[in-house]
Amino acid sequence: MGYMLTALIAYLLGSIPTGFLVAKARGVDIRTVGSGNIGATNVFRILGTPAGVFVLLADAAKGWVAVFLVARWMAGWLYPEAGLTAREWFALVAAVGAILGHNYTCWLHFKGGKGIATSAGVLLALVPIPLLVILAVWIVVFAFSRYVSLASMAAAFALPFAAWVFAESRTIIVVTAVLAALAIYKHKGNIKRLLAGTENRISVKKKTAPEAPKASA
Repeated sequence: MGYMLTALIAYLLGSIPTGFLVAKARGVDIRTVGSGNIGATNVFRILGTPAGVFVLLADAAKGWVAVFLVARWMAGWLYPEAGLTAREWFALVAAVGAILGHNYTCWLHFKGGKGIATSAGVLLALVPIPLLVILAVWIVVFAFSRYVSLASMAAAFALPFAAWVFAESRTIIVVTAVLAALAIYKHKGNIKRLLAGTENRISVKKKTAPEAPKASA
């Protein structure tokens, strides 16, 4: 009962469609423009940096709150004498619930984002050191490719290996492997576009100084 209630609360928290709501407040249905995704990357492309950063942080906060606050509160309230194993399971249930909520939100006919930002929030609360490792992977891959999707999939692929190196629990290693597989699966459309050469690349353009006006004769 305790695990089910934790999963439900975490799911509902994760299901808040931040990107959709932010875009809707600006008069835009984010599902009909750009990639059609409600995540931070599409919001960044369509609405600009401030909106994209806000959605990124808000989506990450959903995952962190679910694991760090909801799971701890549920474990302490329902099972105050619970050992480390039980508390770990509460955290893992909350982690999966929050990510599934974001990926398959009930408010948008179970169509959501790819779960990268929410997963980052989950990992910050659950396994912060592996998160730093895969963040480094993301930065390196993105710096060389300028593909957000490729960087995200590379980071997801590295996650279970980072957990294997730094996490002591085999359960966490297995769960991170499942979360990584889910993240890569949610990028199946991006994989097709990458293979076809039609995936959107983030370009960093340098602003050129305006030419000085020519002196009149």
